[in-house]
Amino acid sequence: MEALSKLKQFDAYPKTLEDFRVKTCGGATVTIISGLIMLILFFSELQYYLTKEVYPELYVDTSRGDKLKINIDVLFPHMPCAYLSIDAMDVAGEQQLDVEHNLFKQRLDKEGKPVTPEAEKHELGKEEPEAFDPSKLDPNRCESCYGAETEDLKCCNSCDDVREGYRRRGWAFKNPDTIEQCKREGFSQKMQEQKNEGCKLYGFLEVNKVAGNFHFAPGKSFQQSHVHVHAVEIHDLQSFGLDNINMTHFIRHLSFGEDYPGIVNPLDGTNVAAEHVSMMYQYFVKIVPTIYVKADGAVVKTNQFSVTRHEKRANGLVGDQGLPGVFVLYELSPMMVKFTERQRSFTHFLTGVCAIVGGVFTVAGLVDSLIYHSARAIQKKIELGKAS
Repeated sequence: MEALSKLKQFDAYPKTLEDFRVKTCGGATVTIISGLIMLILFFSELQYYLTKEVYPELYVDTSRGDKLKINIDVLFPHMPCAYLSIDAMDVAGEQQLDVEHNLFKQRLDKEGKPVTPEAEKHELGKEEPEAFDPSKLDPNRCESCYGAETEDLKCCNSCDDVREGYRRRGWAFKNPDTIEQCKREGFSQKMQEQKNEGCKLYGFLEVNKVAGNFHFAPGKSFQQSHVHVHAVEIHDLQSFGLDNINMTHFIRHLSFGEDYPGIVNPLDGTNVAAEHVSMMYQYFVKIVPTIYVKADGAVVKTNQFSVTRHEKRANGLVGDQGLPGVFVLYELSPMMVKFTERQRSFTHFLTGVCAIVGGVFTVAGLVDSLIYHSARAIQKKIELGKAS
């Protein structure tokens, strides 16, 4: 008993008798409000504890031989799918040949609704497959190129071959109905029926991880004196009634790799209405290689990017004026960013909860004391006033 009495001397929380305690309505109100505040702050602290903490690091990118995946979902409300092509090129201006892609074109009507239930797969730098069955023709035939024969193109067995011969000669392809191959494939009908349609192009490209560009432009592309051009093809399109090349576009999604928590793709939801015909839109993209390490150890190799847009009117010819279309020119940063997810410390969570409870309790005690003593002082003044 003597030991217990000595222990009582260390009590930092002496208690008063119940008879000397006064309970007030103001104190009850402060208690309820402070309890609610404690509860709200506790759940806020718990939610913060359950989220992952992300630690960023920056270092030089030493990776080699990787591929760059480009995810694309773009709408062209005034550019028919039959007229639109997409090409990927490297920094030297050469067309990337070893490009894996899975691109689809979806024809749209004037209201933006799909014309056909299924999208057609788009071959990079090539026209869509012919509507007729080529197996019915003689495989050993050699049809005329209509004066556009060259040493390496002596036979033109398809409309595409004839157009290629015309391009190499620099001739405008104006009268497809006079060419047997094009009549057989229904080339004119195909171009005319899509004249007032739009196009949705979506899918992905997987290119070499070097600086380069990919672009959406009217007409089929080709190489002329090692230069990538669409010029003759644009004249061809104008001969089919596409005099006003409207490059209005809506970028629903554009990214370079997989998404990770918190990533921001600055071009998502970009809607650009062409103010003039034959507009050239250039997006200059700076790509930053990024690694995201999740808390469970899973590693996501992807990319972030920033972008600057430039636009101008183009005359559709090769030269300083450029070509109408949407061009995305990208280059890679030599630095790499690494994000690492980590679980937040439980001791920090416990410390935060104690700070919330203790802080709110102390402040509530001060407020209650202020209210109680103020009320008593006012009450005494009133009683003195009545007595006088």
